[in-house]
Amino acid sequence: MQQQRMGVVVIGQSPRPSVAGEIAAVLSPGMQIDLRGALDGMTRAEIDAIPPVDGYDTLFTLLPNGDGVTLSKKAVEARAARQIEKFAGEGIKVTMLACTGKFPNIAPEGLVILPSAVLHKLVEAVLPKGRLGVFSPLAAQTELIGKKWQRDGVEVVGVTMQPGSDDAAIDAAAQKMAALKPDLVVMDCMGYTSANKARVRGAYDGPVILAIAAAARVVEELTT
Repeated sequence: MQQQRMGVVVIGQSPRPSVAGEIAAVLSPGMQIDLRGALDGMTRAEIDAIPPVDGYDTLFTLLPNGDGVTLSKKAVEARAARQIEKFAGEGIKVTMLACTGKFPNIAPEGLVILPSAVLHKLVEAVLPKGRLGVFSPLAAQTELIGKKWQRDGVEVVGVTMQPGSDDAAIDAAAQKMAALKPDLVVMDCMGYTSANKARVRGAYDGPVILAIAAAARVVEELTT
């Protein structure tokens, strides 16, 4: 049997072994993960030169050295689209953009998994009404979380938790979220890990959706 291969485009730079590992944990054995970065080939100075212009234009990512950076979504979007096009040209049938932001200007050929769409439809299916808790990486994103997730019958509460935080910070964020008593929690960033989710579940005993796992499961369905 020919080995299956999927493309992954992170909004920062490759390599990102932690991201690939989280995806691999969900996929069937033998699936090859080809991960590339939208910012591959850029220097740190060039990355620092594309800051966000406002909260709507803000993305957060971890660089391979562990540094957290905020970026302009508009600038990242154009570079990510080129990486997706390269994957399509190599015959890769399914590609995932490893970011939960909305990217309306990406209109690629073939099957491209946009985690934001996966998360929104999943939440709509399992929480028709109630209180939705959302973790986001930056305070500027948390301030806008209602506009991203609000719909009739759903109250949205947000807590900021930066990927790569230490256990104490994650526990504090989890306790803050638990105090808000949501019916469902979404970890709205591809930088959150299964280990982060486990710590959140230590404070909050309700259902939690991890973005990277949910999106990877859609890839699994399309490729096996």
